[in-house]
Amino acid sequence: MDATELARWQFGITTVYHFLFVPITIGLSFLVAGMQTAWMRTGDDKWLKLTKFYGKLFLINFAMGVVTGIVQEFQFGMNWSVYSRFVGDVFGAPLAMEALLAFFLESTFLGLWIFGWERLPKRIHLACIWIVAVGTVLSAAFILAANSWMQHPVGYRINPERGRAELTDFMAVLTNKVALITVPHTIAAAFMTAGALVAAVAMWHLVRRPGKDTAAFRGAVKLGSWTTLISMAALLITGDIQGKIMTEVQPMKMAAAEALYQTEQPAPFSLFTIGTLDGSRPVWSLDVPGVLSFLATGSFDGRVQGINDLQAAYVQQFGPGRYMPNIPVTYWTFRLMIGTGVLAAILALWALWSIRKGRAPEPGRRGTRFLMWGMIALPLLPLAANSFGWIFTEMGRQPWIVFSQMKTAVAASPAVSSGDVITSLIVYTLLYGALAVVEVGLLLHFARAGLPDVSAPAPTEPDEDRPLAFAY
Repeated sequence: MDATELARWQFGITTVYHFLFVPITIGLSFLVAGMQTAWMRTGDDKWLKLTKFYGKLFLINFAMGVVTGIVQEFQFGMNWSVYSRFVGDVFGAPLAMEALLAFFLESTFLGLWIFGWERLPKRIHLACIWIVAVGTVLSAAFILAANSWMQHPVGYRINPERGRAELTDFMAVLTNKVALITVPHTIAAAFMTAGALVAAVAMWHLVRRPGKDTAAFRGAVKLGSWTTLISMAALLITGDIQGKIMTEVQPMKMAAAEALYQTEQPAPFSLFTIGTLDGSRPVWSLDVPGVLSFLATGSFDGRVQGINDLQAAYVQQFGPGRYMPNIPVTYWTFRLMIGTGVLAAILALWALWSIRKGRAPEPGRRGTRFLMWGMIALPLLPLAANSFGWIFTEMGRQPWIVFSQMKTAVAASPAVSSGDVITSLIVYTLLYGALAVVEVGLLLHFARAGLPDVSAPAPTEPDEDRPLAFAY
């Protein structure tokens, strides 16, 4: 592999790793805020216990997300300097807003929430976690606006003297049609991931520790499962809209997602396709007539351009070259994204069914054992769906790093050798592996610990001889 290919692998590995923490952070911040709000409104201590219990899991995940996110910006300067010079004027604006506004809100008010228990008025303390939740969404929105510009560049002009893109309309970047649909789609995926985690952990306690905090964990199973199901519905709706916009701005990505080699009207949706090794034509395909036309155009009789026709058109527009992405990767990640998400929704429905009308899973029964295995898989499936979706989005844009403006092949740093990239890749892999062990260990430890005791401590007599705990 040359340095560019290695840099792509490194960016892909670190981004997918970082993206394991982002959706949990976003979704769990809202669910924890909702639990604390339920406690404030009802006065029921079960919601306070759940707030502090899932709040710990949220904090562990948030810390890991921050640590792994910093590495992403380091890579822009080290491995992708040509790309950074070309897009820096445009790309830097949303990234700066993310750091100055969104991350400021997250970190500042999260600190107030952590140390504000029993110190801040209850309503102000509750407002802190809601502001943290809003900050996580703002952070995602700015990052996705920057990424959407790579998918569909708007609000810029090319400066021929400096050979780079320059920002002309920041609002056009923020209101990019790709960003406007990608943000709600990604946020829905984040809620699905967090809901699955909440439901799975609560169900584990119901099965393994029956009779202990049953009411609280039943509430958590319902909250997490319904969040997962509603999120799945939101994902289907936003995904349908996203598919039509993708067909409009990146027709090659849609054609690759369906392995549609020839332009067809109406176009079928392929459930399974085997193509030639060079990716130029299908060998065998199992199709559903007209469905791809509807997904791409909104009409069952719509015309959808094929890979080979788009390749010929791009050669005429941009010059000689291969303008199609890796078809097998694009095709299968698209299906795995949808399939794992749907399977997570089915498992969430099973969890709700198992506790219907006051029932509880009976330990030792075969059905309960299967349910436990399902619950272990439940939070992993949306995480996998997020990763497959991210891989599909980025691989489907190739060979462009900025669609129609800059190819990935010329974006890497010219002065960085393959050995340099391999060295940093090994360091990151070892570091991330160690962090993964710490992360999983902490999550399992606190998830197994159960709900905390939230009863008020017994009053103690003041001891004037006791040394001061904190003094200047």
